[in-house]
Amino acid sequence: MMMKQSLRDEIALLKKRYTKEKLNSFSAQIFETLIQTDAFKEAKCILAYYSFAGEVFTHDFIEKHAQDKKMILPVVEKDKLVLREYKGRDSLHLSDYGILEPTGTDFIDYSEIGLGVIPGVVFDRKLNRLGRGKAYYDGLLPLIDNAYLIGVCFSFQLKDNIPVEPHDYKMDCVITPNEIVVKD
Repeated sequence: MMMKQSLRDEIALLKKRYTKEKLNSFSAQIFETLIQTDAFKEAKCILAYYSFAGEVFTHDFIEKHAQDKKMILPVVEKDKLVLREYKGRDSLHLSDYGILEPTGTDFIDYSEIGLGVIPGVVFDRKLNRLGRGKAYYDGLLPLIDNAYLIGVCFSFQLKDNIPVEPHDYKMDCVITPNEIVVKD
């Protein structure tokens, strides 16, 4: 566990070297690549996340593509994530965690989700993901096992190897501003 926490701490320090504007510029590059994937083009329903400070910035991506694709966002409820459909910025409210989350009824048709755009603190070249340590996505990802999972991260968040647990879920692909790692 200590190794995971030291990785999280290392990434937090690296992130501080960049301005918000630079991270947003990197984010735009990530999504320029992502929208060219077959997984994105074919998906009618996408699980994304409404980013907060320091994460790959998703707001523009969600807003732009919510017109032609159903966008589903996670909401933290107690110790797990539930999903809700994004219906525009006006439908978001600020959670106890300081995250903007959609209101409305829970989305439970998991098989409809064709693409998952997944955040992480660190990914590796074997497509493993390390999150913030709350295991929210560990509980969610098995429910959307039909979806093609794309991890999005900044270049400094991609490592050769990270520690993994048996319950950790692999991505199908990881996209950084200047590379794409896919399953062999």
